[in-house]
This record gives sequence, C-alpha cells and structure tokens, in this order.
Amino acid sequence: MARYIFITGGVVSSLGKGLMAASLAALLQARGYRVRIRKFDPYLNVDPGTMSPYQHGEVYVTDDGAETDLDLGHYERFTGVPSRQSDNITTGRIYQNIIAKERRGDYLGATVQVIPHVTDAIKEFARGETDDVDFVLCEIGGTVGDIESLPFMEAIRQLRNDLGRGNSVFVHLTLVPYIAAAGELKTKPTQHSVRELTSLGIQPDVLVCRSEHPLPASERAKIALFCNVPPDAVIPALDASTIYGVPLQYHAEGLDRAVLAAFGIEAGGSPDLTRWDDIVDRIQNPEGEVTIGVVGKYTGLLDAYKSLHEALVHGGIANRVKVNIRWIDAELFEGPESDIAASLEPCNAILVPGGFGERGSEGKISAVRFARERNVPFFGICLGMQMACIEGARNLVGLADASTTEFGPTENPVVGLITEWESTRGKQVRSADGDLGGTMRLGAFPAKLAGNSRVASVYGETDISERHRHRYEVNINYREPLEAKGLIFSGMSPDGALPEIVERPDHPWFIGVQFHPELKSKPFDPHPLFASFVAAALAQSRLV
Repeated sequence: MARYIFITGGVVSSLGKGLMAASLAALLQARGYRVRIRKFDPYLNVDPGTMSPYQHGEVYVTDDGAETDLDLGHYERFTGVPSRQSDNITTGRIYQNIIAKERRGDYLGATVQVIPHVTDAIKEFARGETDDVDFVLCEIGGTVGDIESLPFMEAIRQLRNDLGRGNSVFVHLTLVPYIAAAGELKTKPTQHSVRELTSLGIQPDVLVCRSEHPLPASERAKIALFCNVPPDAVIPALDASTIYGVPLQYHAEGLDRAVLAAFGIEAGGSPDLTRWDDIVDRIQNPEGEVTIGVVGKYTGLLDAYKSLHEALVHGGIANRVKVNIRWIDAELFEGPESDIAASLEPCNAILVPGGFGERGSEGKISAVRFARERNVPFFGICLGMQMACIEGARNLVGLADASTTEFGPTENPVVGLITEWESTRGKQVRSADGDLGGTMRLGAFPAKLAGNSRVASVYGETDISERHRHRYEVNINYREPLEAKGLIFSGMSPDGALPEIVERPDHPWFIGVQFHPELKSKPFDPHPLFASFVAAALAQSRLV
C-alpha cells in the first residue's frame, strides 16, 4: 500500500509548498522510490480554466486534458512523472459531483453534509490510482485556518486513522520571519500556526521553516520543544539562487531523512543527486549568455508564463548558457509613437507566447514581422503561431484584412474555429450555427512532421505528441498561398486537417507551433524546440 505525505502551510501563502513537495518527491525518487504528487485546491472554481492569469497564474494542462494548478508543472518538472486529471481536485469539482449524485438520488434521500459526504469524496480522490507508487504526496492549498480548507483538513485527519499511523506523515511549511528592527528571528508565528493545526486534530511530524536568514540550532530546538516534534524534524528552508538547487538544499538540511524517519524507515545511504548537481552547475557556471524578448500580454505577472519561463531556462541548461528574458508588453508596439526596433534590436531571439483575446495582438504581429525581416530567430507558440500566419497573409500574400474570427468578423479568416469552415480545398464554407464556443482542444494530440523539415531534425523523429489548449485553428484553406510565400506547414494533424507547425526554411530559425511545448520541458530533459531555439539565439549573438 502506498504511504501518504500530507503537506500543509501556515502563517502566509506563497511560501513554496508546491516547490517543497516537488523537491521532496525528487529526493525520494533519488532514493529509488516511486512517487506521485497531488494538489487539493480549496477554491470553489471547478478548475483554473476560466480563472484570470493575473489572479491565478498559468493553467497547466496534462496529457489527459485536465486544466490544473500551476504547481502541477513543478511536480512534473522535478519528477518527470506525467500528471493526470486525478492529481488535482478543487472544492468546486467535489461539490459539483456531490450535487449531481444528490440530484440523481444516489444518496437515497439522506441529508447531504460536509461530514461524511464531502470528506469521503476528498478521501476517495486521495486514494485513487495509487497502486503503482510507494509515496503519494498531497499538497493542501492555502494556509491553515482558512475556512475554505477546513473540509480538506478534516479529510486528511480522518485519512491518518484510515491508513494507520505508520502509513501517513504530516509535513507543515511555515514562516520564521526576521524582524530587522529587533535583529531577531521570531518563532512565535510558527508556534501559533502549529497550534492552529493541532486544534484541527493534526499534529505535524515534520516542520519546514522558511526564512531569509539561517536558523540557529537554538531556534530549531525552541521550535521543536513548543511544537512537539523532534529537533531533527525542524528543517530550515532558506532562499535559493535557483529553484533547481532546492532539492540539494533540502537534502543537506535532512528533509528526506526526517520524513523517512517519521515513517519508521531507515534512510540508509545517500540518494543519487548527480543530475541535480549537474543542473545547478550548468546554471551557476554558464559559458555564455543570450537575451530573448518575450512579446506577450501578461508580462505584468510572470506566473502567467511560468512553464514558458522554465522551458527557456531549460534551453539555457541544454546549451550551458544564461538566458536573460526581456518581458515586453505587446501593446507597446501598437501606438503611433511605438519604437519596436529600440525594444527588439537588443534581443538575440524573439518569442510570442500563447494567450486569449485581442489585446496586444497587433503588437505581436509587428514583432513577428520584425523577426522575419531582420532574420532574428523567432518562436511562436499557440496564438504566436497564429499571429505568424496572419502576418504572412497580410504582408506577403497581400491580404490586408487577414485576421482571426476570435477578434471579430473578417473577410479573410486565416484563423478561426474549426466549426466555421469545411476543409474543402480552395473553398471556405461557414457553418450554419456559427458556434462561437467551439470545442477547446485540451491535452496531448499526435502530429506528423514533414521528413525534410527543420522541426523533424530538431525532434529527431516525424511522429510526435504535444499538449494543446486552444479553440482557434489556422485555416487549412490558406495553406497554399502562405506556402507560396515561404511559410511552410511542416507539421500537421495525422488526418492532414489541422496545421500544427509552420516554419520558414529561408530564415535562420523561424518556427510556430499550435501546441504548448513548454508544458513537457524539464531541467534534466529540456524540450528539443527550446534547446534548439536557445542555440539559435546563441548563434545570433555571435553575429553581433
């Protein structure tokens, strides 16, 4: 039976529970254990799919098409274990399922209550699909004391009794603030956080203490005494120069040993952390650097592009170079006084990421044109690929009104809902219902690459599978005029109906993809497109 590690947080949010969970899972993997990580989100939304990126950050998409919390991206990047729909649950989804059962009469007229119905549903989620792992790490979103998280706290309290005490461990992440005026670290917030947790019937077995200053042995002993844990189970968590050094730091402080000890497991020898040592060495000792301009819509909050940021870092790891990212608001290129050259000339490569909505779209098209005309390496992702096709249609094919139906009616819909046309060569037929909702393509889909294409050489194969999250597609009926002007459709869906990749063979590096390759990139296995893109940026930097 799988053992469970329940991870809670206290005092304040944003302490790094997701990163700690991912790092602990990586350490257990390095000791030879099989792991799976799950996220319990207390908010009432069914999933993050309709939430604002400014409020929630990016939506992370799994192979099986779940729209999930961005912490699942950390889980995958640190463990290499593909997340599933069953690895993220929200209060909204739990209540949605319970109310559906109640309406069907599944409860036979019984009163539906938080206990036992909601807590049972949480426990059922936690215990599902775990036969193939040794440890299941369950991260509870929010902080102890939140009203929203109370059903989850009660559920994991019950689970300890259901599983048996030798099969579950509670890890609590808390803050030890430094008061500059007093020149002291203060342990009282941690003490109160643990007291709040114990009032819910949960006694933590391991405490992870986030701090900006080293935690002296005397303070660790004080926390252990007042919080009823062994001194070796008080683990300092200091800021790291790179998130990929966090597993090494936690191991040095004894986190993996403390957790195994709480299970009554002898830790034995040291874990194999060779790949983490190599990753940190490549980050801290680069042999060059490049500057990549990301022309996007949500540049004010970088969590909206979390996986993209990490994938670019991975591309730097693959090439042993430092990647400097310049986040550029696409709207800067739309005014009459805009100076696109001043912003983009210092960049060795340009990337236009995915997104929804019209805001900033003209600026993205201008960035594509700049990259194409100046022979600067260009990477378009999802909407970025669509903007590249619209730019080619306008400025090379001569269709000045080329656009996407996402932004409104147009005589030349180079991009639109698949329901808005039939894939009849040379003829566009509007659908009768004009369904603007469309069907979002979510999750992994296969694609066929042209054998003589750049992308085939980058991937080293012609059959690939990548994750999607979009409603709008490049209209296949514009393939012929675009290819006549050098924009080649080098990747297609297996049935040949949906363009997946475009590229320009006459350009140093110009590739647009309809999917999101950043979702599958890992520091120890950088995505080939990002590795190749950063290599192209490095080559461009040497031309200057």
